[in-house]
Amino acid sequence: MRFALIAAVLVAVAAPARAAEPVRITVAPDRVDLTSARDRQGVVVQAEFADGSTKDVTASATFALDKPVATITNAFLAPAGDGTATLSVAFGTFSAKVPVTVTKAKEAEALRFRTDVMPVLTKVGCNTGKCHGSASGKDGFRLGLFGYDPEGDHFRITREMGGRRVNLATPDDCLLINKAIGKVPHTGGKRIEPGSESYLLLLRWLEGGAPKDPKSTAKPVSIEVFPKQAVFATKGEAQRLVVRAKYDDGTDRDVTRFTVFVGNNDAAATVSDDGVITGTGPGEAFILARFDQFTEGSAVIVRPGTEFTDPKTPAFNYIDTHVHAKLNRLHVVPSDVCTDEVFLRRVYIDLLGLLPTPVEREKFLADPDAKKREKLVDALLARDEFRDIWVMKWAEMLQIRTINGISQKGLQLYDKWLRDKVRGGATIDQIVRELLPAVGGTFENPAVNYFQTETTPQLLAENVSQVFLGTRIQCAQCHNHPFDRWTMDDYYGFAAFFSQVGYKNAQDPRELTVFNAGSGEMRHPLGDRLVKPKFLGGDAPELKPGRDYRAALADWLTSTDNAAFARNISNTVWAHFFGKGIVDAVDDVRVSNPASNPELLDALGKKAAEYKFDVKKLARDICLSRTYQLSTKRNPTNEWDERNFARQTVRRMRAEVLLDCITQVTETANRFPNLPLGGRAVHLPDGRTPNYFLTTFGRSTRATACTCEVKTTPTLSQALHLLNGETTTGKIGEGKVVEGLLAKKEPAAVAEELYLRCLGRKPTANEVAKLATRLEQATDKKEALEDLFWALLNTNEFIFNR
Repeated sequence: MRFALIAAVLVAVAAPARAAEPVRITVAPDRVDLTSARDRQGVVVQAEFADGSTKDVTASATFALDKPVATITNAFLAPAGDGTATLSVAFGTFSAKVPVTVTKAKEAEALRFRTDVMPVLTKVGCNTGKCHGSASGKDGFRLGLFGYDPEGDHFRITREMGGRRVNLATPDDCLLINKAIGKVPHTGGKRIEPGSESYLLLLRWLEGGAPKDPKSTAKPVSIEVFPKQAVFATKGEAQRLVVRAKYDDGTDRDVTRFTVFVGNNDAAATVSDDGVITGTGPGEAFILARFDQFTEGSAVIVRPGTEFTDPKTPAFNYIDTHVHAKLNRLHVVPSDVCTDEVFLRRVYIDLLGLLPTPVEREKFLADPDAKKREKLVDALLARDEFRDIWVMKWAEMLQIRTINGISQKGLQLYDKWLRDKVRGGATIDQIVRELLPAVGGTFENPAVNYFQTETTPQLLAENVSQVFLGTRIQCAQCHNHPFDRWTMDDYYGFAAFFSQVGYKNAQDPRELTVFNAGSGEMRHPLGDRLVKPKFLGGDAPELKPGRDYRAALADWLTSTDNAAFARNISNTVWAHFFGKGIVDAVDDVRVSNPASNPELLDALGKKAAEYKFDVKKLARDICLSRTYQLSTKRNPTNEWDERNFARQTVRRMRAEVLLDCITQVTETANRFPNLPLGGRAVHLPDGRTPNYFLTTFGRSTRATACTCEVKTTPTLSQALHLLNGETTTGKIGEGKVVEGLLAKKEPAAVAEELYLRCLGRKPTANEVAKLATRLEQATDKKEALEDLFWALLNTNEFIFNR
């Protein structure tokens, strides 16, 4: 009977023509400075068309200089004589002017290890993690990963094994050269072609005595990638990139040939070693360019190549304006708005972590007010259950759990402190400003427990950066981040804010006292030099003697002028309602993982700051946007897109919410440690509270600050637990819902009530007919209806938020 009812329930459940002429052309870079005989600069010409697409027209453009200060070959300028000139670029009826300045045209500056040799080693892969850049090196030879330690690398190449790796007497026959060109056995194989530019650079440096760089050597301070973006009308189109490095002496240099290029989505676009992007299919890709310690990139959109007409989709608020602008660039049409029935269930789950009751459903559907969705959202936002959802979210970010000696009393006080703050209307910036500089005993001032979760400056800095800025800086502890802007200097400068946190025992052995020691230093592992506190991505503040470093950090972090904090909070809230962030994962903001819609993220960040970080107001904007209210159904234009919110996402309820919803519809009460009978799973103060259901369904144990701890991907063990475990069958029997309903209603009406409770809808005509047949054949109507109840709780329609 049961499986028959399960079956009854589960059954229910050509390239367009682009305008021939562009509307404009752009030339990049917009100026050229050549500062030595060895210097050269590439130029790229990009045409933009009326539909927003772009095309690399460099090969078809014409170039002319009004003075012979440089030569032009294949869109590369090389110095010919000192002076200034104007480069004229023409394509079709369009033209552009680029100023050119040439100095020291006849002077070939000396080769430098950092600016000339290391780029070669990085480009050919010598200092990657799988080669000599690994922590233990390779075959007895170690280099700093991606060149983060130039002085150390110079020593290891030239002095560590004197005469073995380089031989200045026969530079063209030393181990460094012979390994690179494959003349002698080399685990990494042949990396450099004899006679190539890279080969000649290495050879000239060795012939010059392999000198150590003088202190006056110019160092790179940033890089630029041109063009910043490309929009291909269809796959198969290509775009050449140019990379320019700026140096601390005010000069710049084309470093494209020494730049490492990496793409993040080969299904949309690939990039060659020399920086040529090729569209491979509809979608988006970000091409990462890495030179020295700097990382920048170029965004690429590849359209599907089908006819497209802007549908003029109405925008409900500013969110939709930015989403629709991006979708139009992609030639994607958003799905239709979902029904009232779907919206009601979706918003209850997202805002309250509960399901609408049949009475609440009937009231909402019967309301003729055109603004009933707005009224519903406002009513739900006013309920304590909304605040409880965000207590749970913040508790995960703060890693509230029993660890490192945190007692049950301390844990309960910590959770109560956070819950009282959120229920009292405190915003996340207010919580951070109280949390970070907290001092006192863990019982006396529960916020202090944050500094018992992790106790080293490095781990505290990593957690604060990841949770409140969305930035993972862990990689920069041992070497410059290979895929982001952060260096070891950035890492230890940020960790220095926690270098003066002091600990001592309190009178109660279960309590710990945290205080500002007023002394303590952070030292850099390279050179053991003192590192002063420095804001991540910002300046080093002037700190008055005696001021708690953490207080200065809290003020900077939560300032409405700190766009990184505002964007991170906005992205965290957004991900709650869509199952993915605008930057995804939300705590992995980096150059190589750009926002899918930067304009939208900036707008949300500005709103968050304007709202003084009131999550309720931001949640209201999101829920009332057309984007949030979209159906999950795909249309032909958006079926390939997964990251631009052209439709709502089908999301499995997170573990705590799913358990609470099962408990709600079965009218049972949960029994959790340290909570009164009937406490909800979202109220659990300890991420380590043992519970088989929550563990199976991927709740966060709060062991790390990573959002990846919360798992909503379905697994076989989850399905088996719902099918065979006590959570469904046991609660159905315990709650006696079917028995109570049968005392007042006919079996068919009870079946309808169960559908309304679990799925938020009435059974379809087909389902009604099949259920009527099964119920008529059933000798025990209560058992048959409990089987139906069980089957409904096992459907994807119940488990997922649509």
